Amino acid sequence: MDNKVIDPSSLSNLSEILTQHVHFNWTISFTEKKIGGHVLLDLITLVPNVTKVVLDTSYIDLKGVSMNGQQLEYALAERHLSLGSALTIKLPEVVAEVGTKFQIRVDYSTTDKCTAVQYLEPEQTVGKKYPYLFSQCQAIHARAFAPLQDSPSVKLTYSASVKSPLPVVMSALLESTDDNGDDTKTYHFKQNTTIPSYLIAIAAGNLAGREIGPRSTVWCEPEVVDQAAWEFDDTEKFIATGESLLTPYEWGRYDLLVLPPSFPYGGMENPCLTFVTPTLLAGDKSAVDVVAHEIAHSWMGNLVTTANWEHFWLNEGWTVFIERKIAARLHGEPERQFSAIIGWKALKESVELFGQDSPATVLKPNLSSGIDPDDYFSSVPYEKGFNLLYHIEKVVGGPTVFEPYMKAHVERFASKSITTEEWLAHLHEYMETHHGKEVLEKLKTIDFDLWINGPGMPPVDPKFDTSLADACYNLASRWDQARDSQDLSQFSQKDIENFTSTQKIVFLERLTDCEPLPHHLLSKMDELYKMTPIRNADIRFRWQQLCVMASYEKIYPNVVDFITEQGRMKFVRPLYRFLYSAKNGAELAQKTFLEHKNFYHPIAAQLIAKDINLKQ
Repeated sequence: MDNKVIDPSSLSNLSEILTQHVHFNWTISFTEKKIGGHVLLDLITLVPNVTKVVLDTSYIDLKGVSMNGQQLEYALAERHLSLGSALTIKLPEVVAEVGTKFQIRVDYSTTDKCTAVQYLEPEQTVGKKYPYLFSQCQAIHARAFAPLQDSPSVKLTYSASVKSPLPVVMSALLESTDDNGDDTKTYHFKQNTTIPSYLIAIAAGNLAGREIGPRSTVWCEPEVVDQAAWEFDDTEKFIATGESLLTPYEWGRYDLLVLPPSFPYGGMENPCLTFVTPTLLAGDKSAVDVVAHEIAHSWMGNLVTTANWEHFWLNEGWTVFIERKIAARLHGEPERQFSAIIGWKALKESVELFGQDSPATVLKPNLSSGIDPDDYFSSVPYEKGFNLLYHIEKVVGGPTVFEPYMKAHVERFASKSITTEEWLAHLHEYMETHHGKEVLEKLKTIDFDLWINGPGMPPVDPKFDTSLADACYNLASRWDQARDSQDLSQFSQKDIENFTSTQKIVFLERLTDCEPLPHHLLSKMDELYKMTPIRNADIRFRWQQLCVMASYEKIYPNVVDFITEQGRMKFVRPLYRFLYSAKNGAELAQKTFLEHKNFYHPIAAQLIAKDINLKQ
C-alpha cells in the first residue's frame, strides 16, 4: 500500500505520521499582541521505523520541544517563501511499530509577524473601549499560531484552555470557565468532530451573546447585539433546510460571530462559530444569504474536506451548490437561477482578470511549485465548481436523481479528506448502482477532463432561467436610452417596488457597465427609487459606484460615510479608487483615508494607500 500523502502546500511528513488530537494551552496578551503557551500533539505512526516528526510553522518563537518531560532535539529550517519553516523534531528512539501513539509538547509564542491573528485597537471596534483579536487560518495560516501538520488531509479533534482578560470564543464548544482572581479567566473548549487545521479559530474582545435559535447564539459587541439577533433570526431555517437536503447537523451548535466593522472579509465557516462581516446587518435581512453559504459549509468543506488546496473546489463549488439549493427550497427555483446568473458574472470577471488561458482559471489547479494557495483565490473554485455540479444534475435527469446523490456524497465521505478523483469515482459508482447503465452512459457524455483540467470559462452554456434578471436588464436599458432626454415621465417609483434587493443590485450593476449617466438622470433616479438611504451594503456600494463614476458630487459625503464606517475590502477599495479618479475627488479620497487610516485592518490600509497613490 502506498502511504504517500501529497500536499504541495505542507512541509510536514504527512505520509509517516498522523495527528489525532491537538490541545492548546494559551495565554493572550493584548498589550504585547501575542499568544503564548504550549501545544500538545497526539500523534500516531503510519509506517514502521519512524525517526522524526516534521511540523509546519510560520514566524513562531520556539521555546522548547519535549516528550514525557524529556527535552528533544529539533531544527528549524530556513523559511520557504510561501510555506513557512519546517520544524524537524528528532525522536529519542526509532518508533518501530505502525500504529504507535505518542504525545509531543512544543512550548512557543506567536510573534508580531503572525499572519493568522489580527489585533484591533479599541478605536477599530464599535465600542471603542476594549481591544479585540480574531484569527483567520484558511488557507495555510494555522502554522503561524501553532506548530502542527497544517494540511486539510489531516482531520483532527482539538481542545484548548485559553487565559484572557476579555471573553474568548473558538470554533469549538465551551465546556467551562475558571475565574483566576487576577482580572483574567481561563476558557476551556473542546471540538469533538474531526476538522482540518484551517478551521481552528479564536476571537477575544468585549463580546455579548444572544440566543437566536435552539442551537444558535449570535456573538458580537454589546452595541450591535440587538440588531444582529434580529437580522439573523432565520438561521435555524437555513440549518433545518440543509439537514433536509443532506444529513443531520453534526456540530451541536451553530453560532455566529459578527466581527467589528474593520473586518476586511465577508465570512469564514469556522465550525460551531461562523465569522461574518457586520456589513450583513442590512436592517432588512436582505444580506443574510451569506449565512446560508456558511451553513452549507457545515457539510461541504467542514465534514467532507478537500485533501489539499488543489481540490479546493470540492469545498467551495459544492457549498455554493448547496447554498443555492437552500435558497430554492426557501424562495423558489427562480431565485436559485438568479443567484447562478450573478455567479456567472463573477466567474467571467475572474477569468478576464487572470486571462482565458491562465492556470489560475483551472478548476483543479497545479500547486506543486509550492506557491501560496491564496494567490489563486478567486470565484473560479466557487462558480466553475457550481457550474460543473449544475451541469451534471441536468445531464443525469434533474433534482430527483441528483438530490439523493448529494446526501450519499456526504454519507460516503463524512470526516474524510478527498480528491477530485475519489469524488468522480464515487459519482460514477453511485449512478450505476442506483440508476443503471442508462444514466452511466449519460455521464459519459460529459468531458470531465476539460471541465477539471481546462482553463477559462466552463465548456457548456448553462442556459439559466433569466426571468428574475430580465426586468433588471430592461429597466437599466430604458435609463441608458433616456440619457439625452429631459422628459423622464416614463419612470416612476413603481418601476422597482416589486424588486428584491438582489434585483436592485443587478439593475445597478448593469448600469455601471454603460457610459456614466448624466447628473439629471441620477438625481431623478434617486428621487423616484430612494437609493441613497438604502442600508443594504451591496446596493449602497453599486449605487455609490454608479454616481462616483459619473462624478456626481452630491453623493461624495455619503461615500465618505460608507467607507469610514466599515472596512470590508470588497466595498472600500473600489470606492476609494473611483473617488480618487472622479472630478474633485482625489484630494477628498486621500484626506479621508489619512484621517481614518488606523480604523482599517492593516492589510486593507496597505492596499488602499497603494490604490490612491499614497506613499507608505
